Amino acid sequence: MHIIIVGCGRVGSELAKLLASEGHDVVVIDKSAASFERLGAAFNGLTMPGNGFDLGLLKQAGIEKADAFCAVTNGDNTNLISAQVAKKIFKVPKVIARVYDPQRAHIYATLGLDIISGTILFAAMLRDKIIESRFSSYLIETKELGVIEIDAGASLIGKPIKEVNIPEELLVVAIRRLDGVIIPSPQTILRPKDILMAVVKVESLRRIKEKLNF
Repeated sequence: MHIIIVGCGRVGSELAKLLASEGHDVVVIDKSAASFERLGAAFNGLTMPGNGFDLGLLKQAGIEKADAFCAVTNGDNTNLISAQVAKKIFKVPKVIARVYDPQRAHIYATLGLDIISGTILFAAMLRDKIIESRFSSYLIETKELGVIEIDAGASLIGKPIKEVNIPEELLVVAIRRLDGVIIPSPQTILRPKDILMAVVKVESLRRIKEKLNF
């Protein structure tokens, strides 16, 4: 994939290094050329100093052939403008913008942008650690669903997954075992020390916990 990243701070640089190491064609844009030092000598992508909404610069970066565009600077306005340019003018298929202000996140989402709000995600993670240590609502971008971790206790061992799943409320999507992780079928039999990862309907969480005794 040809991917353009605007912002070479801690998030942008780590994202760029990760994508480049996976073999993607990565271009990083930042107003400060000094920020590119974060990428290290092993980075094999392209770096370009300048603004992420400069049309000429974006064309030089290959935005007309870009598969994805990420705006992750430390300024919400810069991220919004850059993302809008990528989406509306250059029709980049996948455009993602980082937003600090939670109030703006909802507004930007109505503009058709994929929004990542670190403030919202971090708050949700802390909430989950405080209230439900084995429950993560931040993994799925909706307030209706979450992901929960379940130890296969004595009441579940020997049962097939289809007897654990609850239609429209709980679906086991993976099992972490001593010898690795598997994606189960409805007939998969639970073993001792299995750890289940399941998608759960948030409003059913309390009832499901009582039913499965965890």
